[in-house]
Amino acid sequence: MDISLLLSMTDRAAALAAPSAMHPESWQLGAQVEAWARGRGLVLGDPDTSPLGRARCERLAARVFPDADLAAVDLFARWLTWALALDDTLDHPPLADSGSAVHALYDDLLRAMRRGHARPGARPLESALVELWQDTSKGMSRDWRRRFILQLEAHRDGCAEEAVNRRIRHVPTPAEYPALRRRACGPFLYDLVEPVLGVELPARLLRTPRWLTVAESVADVVAWSNDLASHEMESARGDVHGLPAVLAAAHRLAPEQASALVVDKIGARLEQAWQAARRLPEMLDRLQLTVAQRAAAAQVVKVLLDVPRAHMDWLAESGRYESAAPSQLRLDALASLR
Repeated sequence: MDISLLLSMTDRAAALAAPSAMHPESWQLGAQVEAWARGRGLVLGDPDTSPLGRARCERLAARVFPDADLAAVDLFARWLTWALALDDTLDHPPLADSGSAVHALYDDLLRAMRRGHARPGARPLESALVELWQDTSKGMSRDWRRRFILQLEAHRDGCAEEAVNRRIRHVPTPAEYPALRRRACGPFLYDLVEPVLGVELPARLLRTPRWLTVAESVADVVAWSNDLASHEMESARGDVHGLPAVLAAAHRLAPEQASALVVDKIGARLEQAWQAARRLPEMLDRLQLTVAQRAAAAQVVKVLLDVPRAHMDWLAESGRYESAAPSQLRLDALASLR
């Protein structure tokens, strides 16, 4: 994986100029998250032999939340680990090209969440999800819990659409791709900013165009950055769900031309996020939010705007998209299908 083109943006975009901070207890966090992932059966054997084991999710969590309570950062890191384990499962046979199989897996997961316990002998993805949901939802309102489940359902639908595209060999158009990628790139993870910070945002704020611009722009920047980092690996297996592949197919571009265009789009989208964020205060005035609600909104916006650089720094240190020798390749998440 070569992310030098992506990292070059740190010299071009003021919003990316400062390196992300790191939580002071990141090493303890790493030990805790690795023990949890092993204990739940999400990572098996030597972690260096699987993309999930090499991901070092705790490093991303520690960069996104450098000042938060360690227990809350640990919760977010565990969610990241679970989300990547699910991603590995959905991106490979037998689910990679079967929309119905994606729905079936997700139906089991959502039923377990609503039931409050995993089935006897359930796959690790299911039992880990139930645990995470119980640890997360207990301090949140019914409205937040409903919003989070709706985001999981959006993720299910996005991943199922990608599976169908793989089966019929459809390359999304540049117009189709952003919304599809947003749904398939773990949209529920952004809702976790609130429980990590110990706040909850009012629904009327989340529906406003400016808030949506901030949230969706940040999500796009992260997704497209990830597309650049994983492009070589995904191209090797014939997957076209990455912005470089989408732009190359639509405009008949060479790989390096498509990648450069992705970088330009990332820069433009990041500027949209910051422009919308700068105009948020006047919107908060119109909504007549309480002092506490305004403070919560400011906290969440700060995290969202910090995420793109934290994610880039994580991509530079993570081994998730490094190529492994065929004899060493192991996808631990597929243990979830046993």
